[in-house]
Amino acid sequence: MAISASEISARIVEAVMAQKLAPGSRLGEQQLAMLFDCSRTIVREALTRLAARGIVTVSARRGWFVIEPSQDEAREAFEARRVIELGLIRSAGSTGKIEKTALRQLKAHLQREKAALKESDVGNRSFLLGDFHVCLAECLGNTLLADTLRDYTARTTLIAMLYQSTHDAVQSCEDHVQIVAALERGDHAAAEALMGAHIGTVQSALRVQAPTDPLAQLRDALAPLHNTAATAKPATKAKGRKAAASTDPDSDSDSSTYLGALL
Repeated sequence: MAISASEISARIVEAVMAQKLAPGSRLGEQQLAMLFDCSRTIVREALTRLAARGIVTVSARRGWFVIEPSQDEAREAFEARRVIELGLIRSAGSTGKIEKTALRQLKAHLQREKAALKESDVGNRSFLLGDFHVCLAECLGNTLLADTLRDYTARTTLIAMLYQSTHDAVQSCEDHVQIVAALERGDHAAAEALMGAHIGTVQSALRVQAPTDPLAQLRDALAPLHNTAATAKPATKAKGRKAAASTDPDSDSDSSTYLGALL
């Protein structure tokens, strides 16, 4: 059975959440078409959908790439998650206790998280820790926001990779356990506070540098030399290094792409 554009999109998002696709990884249309045994038209449709969701970006000359969020985008992504997730819990509190079937689903997810912590599969562990938030939205009865959270969770996973998060996976799982426990006893205010603290802890673990002087590098480069005559050397013309690089958007030269992990 032929794979659909939606299925390809889902596989790419899963790979991002499992930290198998790093920020800036190149997604060649021809490579993906070969991996999924489909046409480039279907691949292009999948990537176009992901671009609309803010997961990938495209350059007319260079091709498709996983996004590399800026510091401002990182801050906005965590703010969006905080608004959505705290709002979901607060809204659920106004309707009473969470259903027993939903609690069983959340507890089953927690058991998978705990099992993954004991294994060496970092990808599965990363995916499950992020997917908890999607699962929670589904259990609280809002599939639309669950889809939105899946995209924001993928973005914050990329942010954690890009800014070398020091957040501990064991602590993250324990936070999830405490949130579910609060929901089980009907204490939505505590669950909301715990979720706010959890998201704040994850965000604070990012190694985000303070804003720097945007002209610093250029200023240093163009500073006058102390002994220009003694240190100056004839400039050698680079023989088109950039020109030598392949202009084919589907070149295999980018080693940061982990498409093989998708299968």
